[in-house]
Amino acid sequence: MGASMDSLSNSSFFSRIGLKPQKTRRQVQTGILFAVLLMVGIFMLLPFLWMLSTSFKTDKSIFEYPIQWIPKHFYWNNYFEVWTEVPFGLYYLNTIKVSLLITAGQLLFCSMAAYAFARLRFPLKNFLFMAFITTLMIPWQSIMIPQFMIVQSFGLYDTHTGYILIQLFSAFGIFLLRQFFMGIPGELSEAARIDGSSDWGIYWRIILPLSLPGLSTLAIFTFTYMWNDYLAPLIFLNSDRLKTLQLGLQSFQTAHSMDYGVIMAGTVCALLPMIIIFLVGESYFTKGITFTGMKN
Repeated sequence: MGASMDSLSNSSFFSRIGLKPQKTRRQVQTGILFAVLLMVGIFMLLPFLWMLSTSFKTDKSIFEYPIQWIPKHFYWNNYFEVWTEVPFGLYYLNTIKVSLLITAGQLLFCSMAAYAFARLRFPLKNFLFMAFITTLMIPWQSIMIPQFMIVQSFGLYDTHTGYILIQLFSAFGIFLLRQFFMGIPGELSEAARIDGSSDWGIYWRIILPLSLPGLSTLAIFTFTYMWNDYLAPLIFLNSDRLKTLQLGLQSFQTAHSMDYGVIMAGTVCALLPMIIIFLVGESYFTKGITFTGMKN
């Protein structure tokens, strides 16, 4: 009896203020979830904020306690040293070159393979696709030595060509685009085939224009990974004129010390293209993640 009276009083209270109990409960849950996600987001941003703050500090002020998140005096010389002490501009151009070429190559080859697995009929198609997917479970560290021996046997060691060629294939890219292609209505391909279009024409004129979200998603993933790759350039590139940004940042580390301020300034400069690319392609990236996996 008492419980029923309490529920009636709560209902009358919410009705007086113009809110329904169920709606209010959802609003409270949404507010709590928003607060939790906001705290998690701030916690994840702390390393980036520390990096940005450190890039404007001297070596002495970096290790002061408590941490000064906003420096008293902004030390801009760190950014000047990044571009003058080492050929940072050359490293930047090398990274742009290999990242763009690898991204373009993966978009081309992965999309062609994905189209074949999604729309064409040929013997052992499902077996070959599962074989490609199985390679995702093999860590790259287990095949980097055979790759190095192959690249060296072709005389492509210490060249951008050798490094680019071994990165043009991506089982993840084939899987991602195949799932996206299977979400495109098959009636479009059949109509184009009735009109006399070839498989290449269907792929180039119909599938690719309708797959911009999936292609943009793969482009963002590939470009980001290649831009931040450290281990593969360390193995396949030796000359200083061929180094990428990640290897170039190591130039500020000596045998006895490390210039943290300059390294953080270089890291900020290296991070800017990633932020710009994500902001430009964010809408396509979201659509690509949302619709990947949907199929007829």
